[in-house]
Amino acid sequence: MLAVVAEDVEGIALRQRPEPGDPGPGQVLLRPEAVGICGSDFHFIAGELSEQAGGSQFPRVLGHEVAARIVALGPDCRPELEPGQRVALYPLLACGHCYPCRVDRPNACDNFSLIGIHSDGGLQELLATAQDQVVPIAAEDPGVAAMAEPVSIAVRAINRAQLEPGERVVVLGAGPIGQSLCLVAVERGAQVLMVDLQEPRLKLGELLGADTLVWRGVEETVSRARDWAGEAGPPVAIDATGAGDAVRAMIEMVASAGRAIQVGMSGEEVALRIGNLTEKELDIRGVSCANADEFREAVSVVERNARSVARMISHRFALSEGPDALRFAMENPNRVMKVVIGE
Repeated sequence: MLAVVAEDVEGIALRQRPEPGDPGPGQVLLRPEAVGICGSDFHFIAGELSEQAGGSQFPRVLGHEVAARIVALGPDCRPELEPGQRVALYPLLACGHCYPCRVDRPNACDNFSLIGIHSDGGLQELLATAQDQVVPIAAEDPGVAAMAEPVSIAVRAINRAQLEPGERVVVLGAGPIGQSLCLVAVERGAQVLMVDLQEPRLKLGELLGADTLVWRGVEETVSRARDWAGEAGPPVAIDATGAGDAVRAMIEMVASAGRAIQVGMSGEEVALRIGNLTEKELDIRGVSCANADEFREAVSVVERNARSVARMISHRFALSEGPDALRFAMENPNRVMKVVIGE
């Protein structure tokens, strides 16, 4: 079967791989229909994944944002699953034994495994996985169904923010995660200000119900965001960029006793005035993957908002074009929103 394989740093190729055998007890055999490309895939290909994230383990079939059809079921699978059904793939597997797992936060597992990063993912014609990793999804467009995984990150972030209806939240970054954050926050009755360098991305945020602001540097962005939120500043600010200046702006703009939520990933270091943390008594919360319940909630969000989610998909490629699609996405960050590879 055909697969898109990251063979070494910046080495991506189409390869023939053996097909998986019949599914065993509690397993499902899937035919991936659509796979979204994520920033973590770029970091993997570049050999930049941290040791905490498991590092870049070559060779690897990429793809953790997956929509698929069930081809076959092994014995002892849940009765709701049946061949031909479209499912979204929950890619996280936790160890069940480390401290985060013991305190019921397996999404932050110290020994986690992510399909498409630590084991082969969805950019192949067939994929075998455990039944617990698949969630039926009623979406006509497989590309939209594949968006359940990035939307699940937004669900996790909004839950970590403890966002209440009527609250004002600033979202820094209008990429796919930023758009997903806006979608979930608006659904929960919040008012959103989306900040980004690129006006076309902000236009998409406006369609989701956000007010928008073009990034003008830390000081001006903080000032305008606080003006938008009111005298106290926004009670919640979320960074979806991982850029040092955006993180600093998040800390400076958020209200006293507010919640600053870090979603964007990077290896950057940020210089912060420590007094901002103590004088304002901020809650600073990081976000990893969603847990299984949050992933199921994300599936429901996608089902309710299929048209809005579809707008986030900017480019589509066939599986046979997979290496070119990945290179295109990596080389044109200002032209793409979400790249989807599939049938």
